Amino acid sequence: MGLLQAIQPPGWKRPKGYSNGIVGEGRILFVGGQIGWDADEVFHSDVFHEQWAQALSNVLDVVRAAGGGPEHVARMTIYVTDKQDYLAQLAEIGAAWKKHMGRVYPAMALVQVADLVEDRALVEIEATCLLPKEP
Repeated sequence: MGLLQAIQPPGWKRPKGYSNGIVGEGRILFVGGQIGWDADEVFHSDVFHEQWAQALSNVLDVVRAAGGGPEHVARMTIYVTDKQDYLAQLAEIGAAWKKHMGRVYPAMALVQVADLVEDRALVEIEATCLLPKEP
């Protein structure tokens, strides 16, 4: 995992799709909540997994602009407006994850919220990253 190391307490079942903890060192990057619109703030879909893929891509655009990549993402918090939409589209979400993140699984939380600031937004993803000390 490069700068980051997953932490797994002894005797715990291995998590699927996330890590229980991450340890690392470097420059800290806080990525503000990214939603499923493009760089021009235009939504191209009202389908959950398509907004998920765009939001995840947006997170990584910020990470790359700071000199990092998926391997530097230490944690994510994901806010969804409908948990059932998320659960119903896990296969498509997993495919988007593999495309953008590969086999990187940060510490994560997913929270259902009543609403997001942008009316069309179905998902918002924020991240904390540990980047190399030198940009």
